[in-house]
Amino acid sequence: MSELVPDAVSRHKTKMANRKAVQDAEVASKTIGEKGLLIVNTGPGKGKSTAAFGLVLRALGHGWSVGVVQFIKGAWDTGERRVLEGFSEHVRWHTMGEGFTWETQDRGRDVAAAEAAWTQALTLMADPAVQLVVLDELNIALRYDYLPLDKVVAALSARRADLHVVVTGRNAKPEMIAAADLVTEMTVVKHHFGAGVKAQAGIEF
Repeated sequence: MSELVPDAVSRHKTKMANRKAVQDAEVASKTIGEKGLLIVNTGPGKGKSTAAFGLVLRALGHGWSVGVVQFIKGAWDTGERRVLEGFSEHVRWHTMGEGFTWETQDRGRDVAAAEAAWTQALTLMADPAVQLVVLDELNIALRYDYLPLDKVVAALSARRADLHVVVTGRNAKPEMIAAADLVTEMTVVKHHFGAGVKAQAGIEF
């Protein structure tokens, strides 16, 4: 392994010192210590719910109480559900959906399920003991007009100051994006499904 010549070492040290000064100044410019965030994971790529449940694990590591409401996926036997239900002291898990709309083929049932899920979400959001709420696939329920967008966005915007909420699902409405503090769009570069690989336990669910 070749060693850096003295001039290269010196240039690297100076470059990193300058980079640290810029970074320190950027951090120092932030004036808000803590704030409950509205986080939206959207886009056509894989990983929106996965990222949300990763955040749940991080929150649990800090001893937080977490609420999860699944709007669409139905009673799927998922790996994340199996694991997180084991933290029942800290995680309140509610799977409220009956499956994707092309599976139920019954709009009335879909709307009723979404309304029940939203009622549960409001209950969790109102509980001062809960610090993080994941509303999994809420964007899908809003896309199909199962819930009134204006009321949902208003309630999320009026959440208490210390509550973090994560909303997942494709096709986030512009109003949801405008209300959010953090929006991540998952894009597709390459997906194994396109090559004929079915959904697999431990990867998709």
